Amino acid sequence: MCGIIAGVSQRDITKILLKGLMCLEYRGYDSSGLAIVDKYGHIKRLRCLGNVKKLKEAVEKDNLIGLIGLAHTRWATHGIPSEINAHPHLSDYIIVVHNGIIENHEALRKQLISYGYVFSSETDTEVIAHLLHFRQKQKDRPLLEVVLQTIPKMTGSFGIVVMDSRNPSLIIAVRKGNPLVIGCGKEENFVASDQLALLSISNKFIHLEEGDVAEIYSDKIKIFNIMGKIINRNKISLNVNCEITNNKGIYSHYMQKEIYDQPLAIKNTLKGRCNNKEINFSELGVNISAFLKKIEHIKVVACGTSYNSGLVARYWFESLARIPCDVEIASEFRYRKFQVHRNSLLIVLSQSGETADTLAALRLSKKFNFIGSLAICNVLYSSIVRESDLYLITKSGIEIGVASTKTFTSQLIVLLMLATKLGSLNGMNLELQYNIIKSIQILPHRIEQVLKKDKLIQLVAKDFLDKNHALFIGRGDHYPIAMEGALKLKEISYIHAEAYAAGELKHGPLALIDNRMPVIVIAPNNELINKLKCNIEEIKTRGGLLYIFTDNNTGFIEKDRNMKIISLPYIENITAPIFYTIPLQLLSYYVALIKSRNIDQPRNLAKSVTVE
Repeated sequence: MCGIIAGVSQRDITKILLKGLMCLEYRGYDSSGLAIVDKYGHIKRLRCLGNVKKLKEAVEKDNLIGLIGLAHTRWATHGIPSEINAHPHLSDYIIVVHNGIIENHEALRKQLISYGYVFSSETDTEVIAHLLHFRQKQKDRPLLEVVLQTIPKMTGSFGIVVMDSRNPSLIIAVRKGNPLVIGCGKEENFVASDQLALLSISNKFIHLEEGDVAEIYSDKIKIFNIMGKIINRNKISLNVNCEITNNKGIYSHYMQKEIYDQPLAIKNTLKGRCNNKEINFSELGVNISAFLKKIEHIKVVACGTSYNSGLVARYWFESLARIPCDVEIASEFRYRKFQVHRNSLLIVLSQSGETADTLAALRLSKKFNFIGSLAICNVLYSSIVRESDLYLITKSGIEIGVASTKTFTSQLIVLLMLATKLGSLNGMNLELQYNIIKSIQILPHRIEQVLKKDKLIQLVAKDFLDKNHALFIGRGDHYPIAMEGALKLKEISYIHAEAYAAGELKHGPLALIDNRMPVIVIAPNNELINKLKCNIEEIKTRGGLLYIFTDNNTGFIEKDRNMKIISLPYIENITAPIFYTIPLQLLSYYVALIKSRNIDQPRNLAKSVTVE
């Protein structure tokens, strides 16, 4: 991983490649690099540890100019972050950038060393370059033929772009597990791992499918399957402004902006789907109600933040729709022997639609007797969306910060609408249905009100300056929100944080409580509030530092300095899990801010996890 852009043109493309890399920085990276072939057929390569700005300065200093080139931002998998491990990698005249993992790279490396190849990096990518060169020099053949013969030698998942400096009019792209998209232009064509990198130069795209190999020239594109047979792929038009990825507006960080974007993001997600009396999912097809009525079980598969949204949704599916629901981590689901319930719907959740484990789980599910698959995703033309039977797009807009915020709450809104729709088809009381819809419609306003508590939460965050550990607790459908709160704090502040169901405290976690351990409590005014108050007393009597996020009417009083009450505005119970997410996001943001963390691009993390 993490970001690829390459192209061939009739004009200098160096600045285009750099601009594309900058659009890909949000995905996470530790180094970057660029290689072009100049007018004399010479390879010019520059690589830098750190951000793309450093690479840009180096490129400008060396005045690189070329009509063909490729560039890459790296998120380390094999080999430490360093200049020598940064892409592109070379083998004489062969130049390669690569996302993914070559699982048999060690065996291939040993073989290539025995042939006399010398490795300058620790990466699995350099293996690809030498392997292509080895097969090319055995018999001088077209690059496409060499690539097609080399692919079966490599196991794993990968998106690869290759150039041969002896033929500086052609780039070849290979998709086997990792996404690649072609941007079509006039007398120029490009390929990237994310269409965001191409929006400034093209609005026409071809998404490569699994096993596709593309020959890309400035004036033509040919796409082949793994057997070398020409195939057709649809070209789509998309009008999105790339500049959005470089505009934080009045905010200091993208994450901060995206937290405050949530009322609008939710309104966009609701548009056309939620009227005063019913949930409308006609986008799923004219016969969708008949299909939904057949569902007897739901299996949700996801990773990270999306997994937490699935855990919240389980409460809704079972209480509102009366449909049993299981939620699984994709990387576990795909490697265990599972049983498929009768008429079970598979729901896959992913912000990017390219999450490797979730996509693999979706593909695996096709071998089993699910009634169908439904993707809930933020990216319309992503792999998971294209490969699912049905899909619902969250419409929350581009999210740049690595830590998901508005995409999480938008996912929850879609899941709540889906649970309500299923409930209505299964005999839900009409008054309850109308009340849920009313609660959903007023939620953006409720979130606007809680965002006004940011100054209070900023003051609370100061208590965490010297903290390295924290506990989050909640009950019922707020337990997964505690999990999400802990995840956010871990991701961007680097504080070790864990979440527990509050009733589980006495089964072990109480051993961690002392006067240095902050405990964040999610305490909405619902039917479990008295149970939760008992759990709070257990913490209080052991000297824990309590931070209670609660409603104005729950009766909490700050009795000593070890307890802080963060009073929040009124919220309807059904949408409370979404509402209580917001102050926890703000807390994490402000804690990371006072700890001087890299909030938008936290260490070791990537926005879209496209490797297993």
